Formats: sequence, structure tokens, C-alpha cells
Amino acid sequence: MSLSGNNKSETTGIPVYIPTALQRFVGQQETIRLSGQTVGEVLAALVGTHPELKAHLYADETHLRSFVNVFLNDEDIRSAQGLATPVQPTDQITIVPSIAGGAGAKLSNDEIKRYSRHLIMPEVGMAGQEKLKAASVLLIGTGGLGSPLGLYLASAGIGRIGLVDFDVIDFTNLQRQVLYNHADIGRPKVQVAAERLRAINPYIKIEAHETRLNSENALELLKNYDIIVDGTDNFPTRYLTNDACVLLGKPNVYGSIFRFEGQASVFDAKNGPCYRCLYPEPPPPGLVPSCAEGGVLGILPGIVGTIQATETIKLIIGGGETLTGRLLLFNALKMKFRELKLRKAADCPLCGKNPTITKLIDYQEFCGLRGQETPAASQPQAADNGALEITPEDLKKLLDQKKPVKIIDVREPHEYDICRIEGARLIPLSEFSGRLDEMDPADELVLLCHHGMRSLKALKILKEAGFKKARSLAGGIDAWSERIDDTVPRY
Repeated sequence: MSLSGNNKSETTGIPVYIPTALQRFVGQQETIRLSGQTVGEVLAALVGTHPELKAHLYADETHLRSFVNVFLNDEDIRSAQGLATPVQPTDQITIVPSIAGGAGAKLSNDEIKRYSRHLIMPEVGMAGQEKLKAASVLLIGTGGLGSPLGLYLASAGIGRIGLVDFDVIDFTNLQRQVLYNHADIGRPKVQVAAERLRAINPYIKIEAHETRLNSENALELLKNYDIIVDGTDNFPTRYLTNDACVLLGKPNVYGSIFRFEGQASVFDAKNGPCYRCLYPEPPPPGLVPSCAEGGVLGILPGIVGTIQATETIKLIIGGGETLTGRLLLFNALKMKFRELKLRKAADCPLCGKNPTITKLIDYQEFCGLRGQETPAASQPQAADNGALEITPEDLKKLLDQKKPVKIIDVREPHEYDICRIEGARLIPLSEFSGRLDEMDPADELVLLCHHGMRSLKALKILKEAGFKKARSLAGGIDAWSERIDDTVPRY
């Protein structure tokens, strides 16, 4: 091994061998010579010189992490007593994180039996299963994609799984989020998910982070995990996850779903493109509808999430060909897969030759209104758009007073069949521009959709056509059902 370091002499002190997985925190050095009377003192000098290593090596001020092994010459001395072992000038210290197959990831007899179908596969075997046990994976989101991801990664024996989510379980989640059942409605997703995964596999560690991922906490949360899996459902969090992964040097296992279509890839800026290489900027606010607006086949997140879980396992065991540099497209309606080659963008603002993004930014501002996937219909307050919108309460007053207001529903016919406000006329947004002659500019019009986004688009068309007395129903028919008439079904 070559010897290098930042000390006054590269040939004095105790040599500490740094594993490949941690070399990025020490300037890609393989060996560093440091002074100290004991193993613990030498390691303290190491993290003192390279502070970023501390979180990867120590669980607290004095104890090493359970998945980190330290050898003095050929002897494992990672215990607190072992760290007090005196060192001699002829000694050497080797750090072996379990992800690299260290001794700390040995399987018990029960685990050998549990994972036997993995162990008899030469592509996995004992070495691969020990890597799975030693690995740590962080799931961003425990919803549609996070549910199958959590189930399969826990069952596969990933030693430490972190869960990040701030949402509670809603009735509409149960169509696709298979971690939850009817009795869980109203409970925090991350708490229920942690309970389910611990019950599935008692041999692994589940860490629940009940918080919204943001620019202030992302780097701190992500840095302690080997692989990050993107199970998000909105653009601000997706760009945040990607940027944090690039800044930390972490692989990002990506998946997204909409209606009958899904995408999957592995973004690893060290070996290929990142998400920004593919999509430098998000689409304009409202251009791409969310699943709440456009819907999603309940089985689809199971398919895409399972692909993400497969890629995660391949990254850990080092087998097969990952989706790094490839974008996998899936169409469930046609039952077809397509694959596109991705290239690292030289002008990528994050991972290109001359990056301009060197720290996390304000992702709500970067993505515009796209951060609000579903308007907060539960709040009976004045609409933010002032004269452009009318609240459900104010519309109810107009109807009760028999005012000559006409309601135009701009949803699609299949949505209109689900529920409607009595007397509302259906003119789908997809046909709206060609049917303006069916509306009178002299009438007071109220446009509505599911949550209020499409009706604002229709309102813009009317305003440009000279309609001055039209408004959009804030929060859409969902807000009407929640706050005015609960006999109208919610979907």
C-alpha cells in the first residue's frame, strides 16, 4: 500500500489504513500516519484531522458504530477496552466497515436459515448476505414507492433501514400503500411503517425519522447511510434528495410513477449522471399533474418500488449491471419496458465540470408552486388569489341566496361520474378553449375541478377571452365535500 498523509512526516506515526468507502472523506488517501499512545488516541487524532469521518465511525463520543471494525495488526479490538490498547511504532491499524465484508456482519444460525434462498445463489452467497446485513439504506418517503421498498429491503436483510416521512395515513392511501391497513388511518406513516418492518424482520434495525426533509436537515440525515432511495412524490423533495446525494457522494436510487407509467434509474455522480443531468430544471408549476390530480394504478408503485429495491441490493452486493447511466421506462397499460441511455452533462450545474450549485438551496422557490401537490382544502380561509378564487363557504352563501351563479366543472367525464355539485355543467379542461361560446361573459361563473389547479388554468383562458365575472373554487370539489357537503364522495 502507498503511504501518504498531511502530517509533518509521512514515515512516522502509526499507519491507519482507510477503506475505499471512506477515502473520499480523507482526500482519497489510502493510509494516514498519526500519533497516539493507544488505538483510541490514534483514532481520535484521525477524526480530529478529518472531522467528516466521525459520524461514520462513532456512535457517540467514545463508542464505535456497531458496523465498524477496527483491527490492531490482525486482532479485532473495536470494544471500549480494546481502544485502550497501547500501540507500538511497528503496529498498524485497519478500519473495516462491515459494508466491505468486515467481521462484524457475520450471520447467526437463525439468519443463515432465514436467508437460505439467498445463500444458495452464487451471486449472493454468504459474502453478499453479510454485505446486506452490514449495509444502511435511507428511504425518503414511506408511501406508494416506500411501501414495497421497505417490505423487500427489510425481508432481504438490510441491516439498518432509515425511514423519512412527515405525513399521516389517509383513506386514499390504502389503494396502493401496502404497508398500511384501515385501522392505521390518521396515524403517522413513519411510525406504522417502522412497526411493520420490525415485525417482518427482528434481525435488522429500523430508524424512524418523522420529519419533513428540507435544506436544513438533509445533509445531516443522509450522511449516515450508504445508499439513498428516492420514494418521493413531489419535485422540491426530489431535487433536494438528488443535490444532497451528489454533495455527499451517495448513490440515489430513483423511481417515479404516474397513472400507468413509471421510471427508474440509479443516479450516482461519481460513476454517471445525476438527476439534474436528466432534468436540469423542474417543469413549470401545474404543467405535470400530481398523482392526486391524475391518479395512479395501485399496482404500479409495487412494480417500480420492487425495481428500486432490486437496484439497491445489487449496489450493496456489487453484482450485475445497475441502472447507473440508464433510464428504465415502464408502461403498465401496454406492458412494455423501454431503456434510454443517459450521459453525464458536462454543463450540469451540480455535477458538471464547473458546478455552480455547491450547497443546498430553497427548493420550494426553485420549483415554484409545484411544492404544493394538494392545496390545503381543510382551511376555511380567504383564497390566496383574491378576486380569482371563491371559497366553498362563499359559494354556499350564493347558492343559498339563490344568486344567479353558474358552476362549470372542468374535470374529465370519468371524474364527473364519481361525484359532482348539483347543477354543475361539465366542460372538461381538455375541451375548454373550443367551447367558450357555451358560456356567457355576462354570467357569474364559478369553475371547479378536483383540488383547484385545473380550474385556475381554465380561469386564465376565460380572463384572456374577456370574461370578467368568473372565479375558481378554491380547493375544488374536494374542499366542497370536506367543508360544505359530506354526502359528496371524496376521491
